[in-house]
Amino acid sequence: MRAETRLSRPVQVAEAIKEWVVEHGMRPGDRLPGEAELIERFGMAKGTIREAMRILEAQGLVKTRTGPGGGTFVHEVSRQRAKALLGNYFYFKNLTIDDIYRLRRALEPELVASLAGKMSEDVLAQLEATIGEYSEPSKSIEEEREQHIASLRFHAILAEQSDNPLLSFIIDFMVNLLSDLTVYRRLYSPPNVELWAKGRDYQQRLVTALREGERGAARAIMKAHMETAWSLMLGQEAEMERRFITE
Repeated sequence: MRAETRLSRPVQVAEAIKEWVVEHGMRPGDRLPGEAELIERFGMAKGTIREAMRILEAQGLVKTRTGPGGGTFVHEVSRQRAKALLGNYFYFKNLTIDDIYRLRRALEPELVASLAGKMSEDVLAQLEATIGEYSEPSKSIEEEREQHIASLRFHAILAEQSDNPLLSFIIDFMVNLLSDLTVYRRLYSPPNVELWAKGRDYQQRLVTALREGERGAARAIMKAHMETAWSLMLGQEAEMERRFITE
């Protein structure tokens, strides 16, 4: 029991430091108090404080710089790092296409409805350029894989435009999961022309609805897009499992 208490103490101190940072309104780039002040403030031994700071640095919440002007500073976790850390949690969860699309169907239609009529021409042009990356059906398995990844990037671009940071992150994270799942389970094989044609058509119509500010149309198009992709990707997943059993 004592060993467990000793091990948990740096974790508790790390949490206390995080709470203190929030309470004091500290922002990324702000310098944390020095070690001596932290020891006095939290009433802990030097070793416990140092271990707590190592935990925070491993979490990406603080960054230490040496030399003149050095010290320990509040650090903002990047979206890419947050997705990687959360992805590690799901690594052994055996996620399925069904798991991901149930959420995508619920969230992405509302995302695009909120964006209709509010997106800049630069972003709309970026979406159109992405669609242009798969203007023709693929001619090889490698090209099919790249087209799948590009078509998912279309949805990541949309997620970035949301003014709701939680919604934006969740959708971006799901898109990232689906991209990884598609690649390592080879769900792009065999090529599926129906998936390519219908997906591209939905995306083209969606860009038009977004440009014209048609919230209802954008929501309906994305809902149909998700339901169609859900069905066709389930077929890809079933085919992959059939091949695996056969092999």
